[in-house]
Amino acid sequence: MNKVILIGRLTKDPELNFAAGSGTAVTRFSLAVTRPFKKDETDFINCIAFGKTGETIAQYLTKGRQLAVTGSIRTGSYDAKDGTKRYTTDVVVDSFEFIGSSNNGGAGRDQGSFNNNGYGSSNTGSDYSNPSGNFGGMNFEEDMTPVDDGDMPF
Repeated sequence: MNKVILIGRLTKDPELNFAAGSGTAVTRFSLAVTRPFKKDETDFINCIAFGKTGETIAQYLTKGRQLAVTGSIRTGSYDAKDGTKRYTTDVVVDSFEFIGSSNNGGAGRDQGSFNNNGYGSSNTGSDYSNPSGNFGGMNFEEDMTPVDDGDMPF
């Protein structure tokens, strides 16, 4: 499984470009992510977002803005102008969420999320309960087998 979840602040304004030929939006940005348990250590993670995700990031986010991203790690390489081989590691963004204001003390009222996974909008709410108790008319109690606590492996 290749899954990455990051929360950090943009180190500079995102750079939006369009791929030659296809015209697909390609946005590159870097997140400053503080390490847990290490007070003064920060990692700078290069990220790339394609299509509408990239366009939205470029349009609404600026340096210092706090952001949560989910995606996957992609590695690559290229030959530099001096003839040396350079290796890259990027997080390809699948979805993101505005989680705070910019570092300059903004209000942070514009929290929201964007999901570009092809399955519609994401549910960022924390209430996953079903108040009616009706799960499509299915009665799960008929399939339940009682289990004694002594039979549990933990």
